[in-house]
Amino acid sequence: MSHDELLAHAERSIAVGSKSFATASRLFDPHTRRSAVLLYAWCRHCDDVIDGQEAGHGAVVIAVEEAQRRLAELRRQTDVALSAGELHDPAFGALRDVARRHGFDPHEPFDLLEGFDQDVRGQRYRSLDDLLGYCYHVAGVVGLMMARVMGVREAAVLDRACDLGLAMQLTNIARDIVEDAGVQRCYLPEEWLQARGIAPGQVAAPEQREALARIAGDLIAAAEPYYASAEAGLAALPWRSAWAVATAARVYRGIGLKVRARGRHAWDVRCSTGKAEKLLAVASGLWLALSARWRRDRPRDPGLWQRPRRDASTARPDAPAVARAAAR
Repeated sequence: MSHDELLAHAERSIAVGSKSFATASRLFDPHTRRSAVLLYAWCRHCDDVIDGQEAGHGAVVIAVEEAQRRLAELRRQTDVALSAGELHDPAFGALRDVARRHGFDPHEPFDLLEGFDQDVRGQRYRSLDDLLGYCYHVAGVVGLMMARVMGVREAAVLDRACDLGLAMQLTNIARDIVEDAGVQRCYLPEEWLQARGIAPGQVAAPEQREALARIAGDLIAAAEPYYASAEAGLAALPWRSAWAVATAARVYRGIGLKVRARGRHAWDVRCSTGKAEKLLAVASGLWLALSARWRRDRPRDPGLWQRPRRDASTARPDAPAVARAAAR
């Protein structure tokens, strides 16, 4: 598949899959935007395959054996994409293009798939710290890969990129509590459910909405220091990348604030942002990106969850053979 065909596929993917990210992606310079959209297409494809959905919509319950088969195939094709094997799916062609162009850590695509493995296994999370580990796998690592697309290599700046992924995923979880329960998934910390007297199987019960709203509010509050940490890293990005990132963060943070403000009615209609709100986020993002150049850098809060640190020469023991070879 030619570069133009790959990009056309990726453009269709982001236009249908996420209007929020589509809006923010237009603010990148053309070179960065191309790679960001290609990376999104691979992430979106993997998510859709595991959830049995299309462009992020209409998730269904999939038998564990079938989900495991799908995950194994995603791992196999990702392995091929990071090597020189023949590809037939444009989503994996997109990953190969971006990984080669920007020198990805070969662990990171497999870290994302590990998050999907946790979904397939129906893993539960005892504490917020446990949940943040999951958030790293399905969103924080995407922040790392996106940061590499923007030219980031410094560990401290990568930490900030991961923080934004964590914040966005906490927002997603709060917004989608009832929807996730409909496909037999619950990401809420068990400690929080027990404290509110909610049994795991009763999360979506109407009589639990008041207690559920308090838990959602706690998730939104937990996301705030991660949004703040990510904002503090904007100055290290090229200004148009900073603008795009700040806009995406403002859109997502706004969704979280809506969830909290709606209380027990947060799940009556899916919380989203309208055109006017997106335009406001674009303007606010521009101000944040520009003003970050003159703000004093704040050290990252040592109390925040810390992403895994690895020696780049050490491959994951569970990664496929080609990826292990690429890491050496």
